[in-house]
Amino acid sequence: MARIDLRGDALPEGPALRDLLPRADFDVAAALEKVRPICEDVHHRGDAALIDFAERFDGVRLESVRVPARALTDALEQLDPAVRAALEESIRRTRLVHRAQRRETHVTQVVPGGTVTEKWVPVDRVGLYAPGGRSVYPSSVIMNVVPAQEAGVESIALASPAQKEFGGLPHPTILAACALLGVDEVYAAGGATAVAMFAYGTESCPPATMVTGPGNIWVAAAKRYFTGRIGIDAEAGPTEIAILADDTADPVHVASDLISQAEHDPLAAAVLVTDSATLADAVENELAPQVAASRHVEDRIAPALAGRQSAIVLVDGLDEGLRVVDAYGAEHLEIQTADAATLADRVRNAGAIFVGPWSPVSLGDYAAGSNHVLPTGGCACHSSGLSVQSFLRGIHIVDYTEDALADVAHHVVTLAEAEDLPAHGAAIKARFGGKVPESK
Repeated sequence: MARIDLRGDALPEGPALRDLLPRADFDVAAALEKVRPICEDVHHRGDAALIDFAERFDGVRLESVRVPARALTDALEQLDPAVRAALEESIRRTRLVHRAQRRETHVTQVVPGGTVTEKWVPVDRVGLYAPGGRSVYPSSVIMNVVPAQEAGVESIALASPAQKEFGGLPHPTILAACALLGVDEVYAAGGATAVAMFAYGTESCPPATMVTGPGNIWVAAAKRYFTGRIGIDAEAGPTEIAILADDTADPVHVASDLISQAEHDPLAAAVLVTDSATLADAVENELAPQVAASRHVEDRIAPALAGRQSAIVLVDGLDEGLRVVDAYGAEHLEIQTADAATLADRVRNAGAIFVGPWSPVSLGDYAAGSNHVLPTGGCACHSSGLSVQSFLRGIHIVDYTEDALADVAHHVVTLAEAEDLPAHGAAIKARFGGKVPESK
């Protein structure tokens, strides 16, 4: 791994510090031009386009994009019992955390006779995406479906790429996870075609109001293309881990956690921020044997660790390290220091924070109860991970009596005139015989 030495000099502020830190190249704008014709083909030809693209991209000719109900049942019946038990426990824990995120209607009495009520309404229909490229992600099914269900979304559909190995169906573990969650509307569609299917609708798939879920650059580009037509969660980039550690951290743990994210993708980012050169050396010594003992070395782990997006960053102290990780805004941030909980409380920018040696990112990926659909590429400085809130809309209900309006009418008219919008003021006066009532 590369080293970035930020010791000795004062750290720069804001963007200047961010520019010193490693980040993967992820050009969504360039990909946008390539997905545009794909999306429009789905718009014009519907299911026929989806079937053609599945043959082109996935190597299988589909009879139907919609997955038969029997395939979901069969997948669950044939699922390894140990995998089923693990999925059920993941669902249970994720549901516990997300059920606690539900929002309640709140009424504020602004003045006697004047109230503003905020009610929370779920979106009508969501299209959820579960990737199916280098790996299979039933965990992403859980992380998307559970918060949508807990938000009260009535219509939930899921798409995952067709798999030649399984006769054009999505991976059977994906289908089994859908069955466990009670999602019976599933489509064999991947990448930009799946997003376009949900955005425009086709003969077999009604259009969705919102699309969420992680994916590759083509999914991110399609989400950007349809932003405004549909709601999205985020334009997810390559996964990333940052670890803030001092000399109390176990280099075996640190190395294994860096590798755990690197095995996702050759663009995955693995960043260690430490004030201990001794730890940095020990982690590098640990990486070699652990990488050698791993799978997916040549196509994922090795290029990810050696890429420009990964590095060991040396800092003078943990205060400086905290500034670095806040500037980086990691999707996953581990804190492995002597006082990890206190440092974690000071972090402002992270998708999720994992405190101490017994809370690795892998736990959050599957069974902590937290959500693993998180902001990437530094977006944690302004965005949050997927949650129940993602699927809710807050609507204000304004209810004023005549007396309550009369009491504030002069202020409304004054502000309307200050903004040169006299018709706004006239709408108030019309209720009181064309005059501004005297306030009480």
